[in-house]
Amino acid sequence: MFGIAEVARRAAARLRVRVNPGLRHFSTTLNYHLDSPDNNPNMPWDFTEANKERVAEVLEMAPIRVFEVATFYSMFNRTKVGKYHLLVCGTTPCMIRGSRDIEGAILKHLGVKRNEVTKDGMFSVGEMECMGCCVNAPMVAVADYTKGSEGFTYNYYEDVTPKRVVEIVEMLRRGETPPVGTQNPERIKAGPAGGNTTLLSEPKPPPCRDLDSS
Repeated sequence: MFGIAEVARRAAARLRVRVNPGLRHFSTTLNYHLDSPDNNPNMPWDFTEANKERVAEVLEMAPIRVFEVATFYSMFNRTKVGKYHLLVCGTTPCMIRGSRDIEGAILKHLGVKRNEVTKDGMFSVGEMECMGCCVNAPMVAVADYTKGSEGFTYNYYEDVTPKRVVEIVEMLRRGETPPVGTQNPERIKAGPAGGNTTLLSEPKPPPCRDLDSS
């Protein structure tokens, strides 16, 4: 079994990445995101202090740079995740709208804690900060790794409730494709629930001076 440091070493050797030292963090991202035969979704590995130091040595940069990349980007998972990685938004609008209840419902239904994987390897639960759809809070993103790390997709489910999020989990378990976007039947995309209450007719044109009078 190869650790993350060996994967980074092989990637660096194969790609021969040579960048300006001031831009070397791009090399870190490239090496981390590579999906090689040694680095696949089913390979067990640990993001240990020793591995972090080794990656930094291979890429010729400070260890803190490695840690920054690995912890900032949500697509870099430092622990094993399931084929479906459920990410609950934890930013303020979603929290106000009940995201903690959403997370609690998922954890209870799956019988796991945050960042744990179910025994069948199908699901794991994590947190993601601001998914950019606050108007439809609360929301959950599902990272789908069923086609491998290169073919993964992020699917957004908005306006979720504890009941609905469990239904989505069970649809995924059965191999079905839940409808993405808002789960509120009264809402169209990001429009107001129940329909518009303003701008119901064509707006009046702005007043303009009579150009012919001059």
